[in-house]
Formats: sequence, C-alpha cells, structure tokens
Amino acid sequence: MLELYKPEGTYLDTEENRELCENLQGLEYAWNSGTVLEGIVRKCDNDRNLTVELGRFTGIIPRNEVVMPCGDEPVRDIAIITRVGKAVCVKITDIRKNQDGSPIIMLSRRKAQEECFNNYVSHLLPGEIIDARITHIEPFGAFCDVGYGIISLLSVDCISVSRIRDPGDRFFVGQYIRCAVKSGLDEFGRITLTHKELLGTWEENAAAYRAGETTMGIIRSVEPYGIFVELTPNLAGLAEWREDVKAGQTAAVYIKSIIPEKMKIKLVIVDTQNVAVNPGIPEYFISDGRIDYWRYSPENSCKVVETFFDGSAE
Repeated sequence: MLELYKPEGTYLDTEENRELCENLQGLEYAWNSGTVLEGIVRKCDNDRNLTVELGRFTGIIPRNEVVMPCGDEPVRDIAIITRVGKAVCVKITDIRKNQDGSPIIMLSRRKAQEECFNNYVSHLLPGEIIDARITHIEPFGAFCDVGYGIISLLSVDCISVSRIRDPGDRFFVGQYIRCAVKSGLDEFGRITLTHKELLGTWEENAAAYRAGETTMGIIRSVEPYGIFVELTPNLAGLAEWREDVKAGQTAAVYIKSIIPEKMKIKLVIVDTQNVAVNPGIPEYFISDGRIDYWRYSPENSCKVVETFFDGSAE
C-alpha cells in the first residue's frame, strides 16, 4: 500500500504504481477506488491541457484540473507548462473509448491535491516534522513540495543557523529533505516551513571539534572585523581578517579556541581554495515527531537563540 501524501516523484517507480498502470484493469481499479497514481507529463498543448504517461497508457489532465487554486488567486500558465517532464500525482476521473476502441483516460491532479490538503496539510501543526522536496529556488527561499505537489515556502533565514547568500548554497532542485512546519494555515491556505531546528544545537555541532585541530570550512561572509567560516550548516566560527579571501571559497582552518558560554569558535585560516562545494545530504539530529520548543544556545550562554513553535521565534 502506498504511503499517502508524499511529494511528487515518490510514487513513480513503486511496485503498486507500476502494477496499476500495467493494464486497463489496473487503471479501472484505480478509478473506482480513488487511488492516486503517478505519471510523467510529456506534453502541454495550446489549450494548456497536459498529456501524462501512465505506464504504457496516456492520460489527459484538462487545464482546470492541473493545479488546486490557492484562495482566489488564478492559476497561472507558468504553473501548468512547468509540469512538462515532471512527475505528477493524479486521480482518474473517467475512462472513455475512442472510435478505434482505445481508452481515453481523463485525469485530475487538482482532485489529488484537494484530498492531500483536506486529509493531511490542513491538519499539520507547528513543529511537526514532515517530508519535503525542493521544487524551485529563489534568493529569498526554497519552494518545497509537501505532498502531491502542494507548495510551501522555506525562507532563507530558516534553512540553517549559518547564514548563506542563496538557498542554492544548501540545496538543489529535486532534493528530498526533512522540514518542520513553522506556521499553520494562513488566509490563503498555505503553511510555511523551517529546517534549521533539525540540524542540531550549538553544542551538538561543536562536539565534533577540538581546539588545536585543523579542519575544513566554507567562507560565508567577509566582514571588516573578521571572516565567518561555516564548519557545519548550524555552526560557524570567526577567523581573523585577511584580504586574500572571499565568500564561497573552501578553507582549511585552525581551531584556536571553543567558548560555549559565548557560542564562539575562534579560527585561523590556513589556506583557501576556489572550489565549489556541492550541497550534500543534511545531517539531521531530529528527523521525526513534533517539536514544541528548540533552543540552539548552550544553557550557560549569555545569548539565547530559541524557537517556539507557536508562531513566534527569536
């Protein structure tokens, strides 16, 4: 049995999806039972109807069945044509026959999304940890599929404690990640996401390092008073200023000291390289369940960084 309400792309190669799309009997079962199938969009015609490949069969999603509207906002053409070449979750709404006897399979992505919204997304609470898939990246954040193509925003400031210039420094399109729900439904029926709370506290990240070691980091920011070097997505240290470095470089850094009460790691840059670092798989310290409260700071720190999952954070 398929696990319900996961991001699009999850079901395409599952055994159940392949079996249901293998013959007409399987498609008729999916139609009668309301089972959600997944296929690849192969074409968008002039009327913005989508042609979907379901195994050896072809189905049609009419324009008005491609996307579940968000409030009163009209569905834009770009939301339809960008489906081409991508997996979509759909429900069969009708199976007709051509004059030659071949089946005409009518599909709705909208109905699949409405089911996902009503049974899953609308019930999500702040702090709940869910699956998401990166669909689009902008300077201000990453758009994520949280189920059947329903999109939520993960803003850049919620991606990690270590600040980045662009979400592309951390993620790539198509990547599956875990997120926590930052806020429940807004007036448009959308939730927002956060990610940094899953990546460990200051102490959990700092535990991997010792003073006197030399390790690798990424230069994230060059300021007049020093250079911020990311050791992990939730841990950065401050190195002494020097003029021959720039943001985005990798660096070998010597760890001078680790000061938990001040949440500081003092570094010395030994060497730098102009090597691009590909986003890797995040290491999650929390990966399931629900968080009510998260404190990044050590207990003895004079600065408190924390998140309350009631809609407020600091």
